[in-house]
Amino acid sequence: MKYLIYVLKRLVSLVPVLFGISLIVFFLIRLIPGDPAASLLGSHATPEAILEIRTRLGLEEPIWRQYLTFMDHLLHGDLGHSYVYDSSVTSLIATSLPTTLWLLASATFFTVLIAVPLAVWAAARRNGLADNIIRAVPVIGLGMPAFWLGIMLILVFGLKLGWFPVAGYGETLPEHVRGMVLPGLTIALTLSPILIRSLRASMIDVLGSDYIVTARSKGLSSGEVMRRHALRNAAISSVTVLGVNIAYLTGSTLVVERVFSLPGIGQQMLNSIMGRDFPTVQGITLVFAIMVVTVNLLTDVTHAVLDPRVSLT
Repeated sequence: MKYLIYVLKRLVSLVPVLFGISLIVFFLIRLIPGDPAASLLGSHATPEAILEIRTRLGLEEPIWRQYLTFMDHLLHGDLGHSYVYDSSVTSLIATSLPTTLWLLASATFFTVLIAVPLAVWAAARRNGLADNIIRAVPVIGLGMPAFWLGIMLILVFGLKLGWFPVAGYGETLPEHVRGMVLPGLTIALTLSPILIRSLRASMIDVLGSDYIVTARSKGLSSGEVMRRHALRNAAISSVTVLGVNIAYLTGSTLVVERVFSLPGIGQQMLNSIMGRDFPTVQGITLVFAIMVVTVNLLTDVTHAVLDPRVSLT
C-alpha cells in the first residue's frame, strides 16, 4: 500500500513539472530561426501564401494566446496537429513510441548483461590482472561517441559478418529483436563502464562486511555467497546509477535512432525541429519528460524494494 501511495504522490508532483516544461519548450522552440509556413511552402512561396498558411495555423495570433490555446488542447488530451505530417501529434507519437521503448529496453538488457558479470568478476579478483583489465578497457567506451560506435558495429556485424540488420525496425517480433541488437549494444557500450565501476566498488565494500564472513564460515561456496548475499546488497546503489543514466539516455536516443534509421520519437523529433513543426516538438518533449520521471520513479521503488531501510515518503 505504501508503494501505491508513493507512486500517486509522485504522479501528482509531475503536473507542475510538465507545466514548466511545456512553458519553456513552447517559447524556446519559437526562437529557432525560420518560419513553419515558409518551410511548408518551399523557397518559392509568395508572401501572400505564407501569410495565409500562418493565419490558418494560428501563428499570426499573439504568442500568449497561442500558448493558452495549446494548454487548452493539452488539458483535453490533444497534443495538437502536426504541420509537416498533417496528422495528430498523438497518433504520430503512438506510432513511433514503441520503437524508442524497444531501444531503451534493449540498451538496459545489454548494459546489465555486460556490466554485472564483469563487475562481479573484477570485485572477486580485486587488484588482479582481470580486475585491472576490466577497469581499464571499458573506460575506452566512455570516450567514444555513440554515433561512431554505432557505425563501427554496423560495419563489423552488419555489413562484414551480416549477422544483424544495419537499419530499420522490422515488422515482426523476431525482426524487432534482431533490429534492436546493434542499437542496444551501441548504448550499452557507453553506459556499461559507469555501471561496472559503481557495482565493482559496491561489491568490494560488501565483500568486506561481517555477514559475508559469517556466510563463508557456514560453508557456503563463493558462488552462493556472491549470488545470495553480496550481489543483492551491492546492487542497491548501482540500481540508482543505472536508473539515472537510463533517464538521461531517454532524451539522447535520437543520435542512435538516426544512425540506425529507427522510426522512434527521437528521430521524429529531429525531423520536426528541422521542419519547424512546433506541435510535434512540444508533444514529444512532454512524452520524454514523462518517460524520465517514470524511470526515476521505478528506480526509487526498486531501490526501496531491495533495501528495506529506505523509506518512501
